[in-house]
Amino acid sequence: MDPVRLLALRDTDLSVDEVYQAIRDPEAGGIALFVGAVRDHDGGRDVLTLDYSAHPAALAAMRSAAEKVAADVDVRGIAVAHRVGSLAIGDIAVIVGVSAPHRADAFGAAQLLIDEVKRQTPIWKHQGFADGTDEWVGTP
Repeated sequence: MDPVRLLALRDTDLSVDEVYQAIRDPEAGGIALFVGAVRDHDGGRDVLTLDYSAHPAALAAMRSAAEKVAADVDVRGIAVAHRVGSLAIGDIAVIVGVSAPHRADAFGAAQLLIDEVKRQTPIWKHQGFADGTDEWVGTP
């Protein structure tokens, strides 16, 4: 069975339970979830607005990141869900989940997965700050 069980880009709220359910496996003794949320500051500045944009190739890049993790670590299930569009402070921006036979592999694979997704996936963040400035993050 393909360990990559869920890949999603959505302009609606993400569900931790959906990711958890996607990666559950009777062979998995460890499940690790990472939830990234929109914070109210960045680089010492107050964040007021945040929008995510994704390139049409973003899902393929997410799959590549997930497949790299599956090739490097003994996992049973992998899931990635990322928001696009306008988000509010406190909203969930990204969830990654990994199930593995042992907790150390689950934790390690989850960290590797979020790092690979951030590195490989063409998703860009546009932040608006309280001082009237803005910036794009993650653009080439």
